[in-house]
Amino acid sequence: MKKSGFFYRAFDLYYDGFRHMTLGKTLWAVIIVKLIIIFLVLKVFFFPNFLKQKADPGKEGDYVEQELMNR
Repeated sequence: MKKSGFFYRAFDLYYDGFRHMTLGKTLWAVIIVKLIIIFLVLKVFFFPNFLKQKADPGKEGDYVEQELMNR
């Protein structure tokens, strides 16, 4: 890769910035923990899989069709 190329310079800018970061590392850790909580914990408790509970295996499409037609 040429050292004068755009992609190399952009990569070098971000790499150097993240390497010398002090407070930012802590902030990134907080962001990652919050994302884990949002996507893993909240999904399990607040978004249950209704198709698995209500429809027979292999008949999920029929269940959705009937629910849409009856409403």
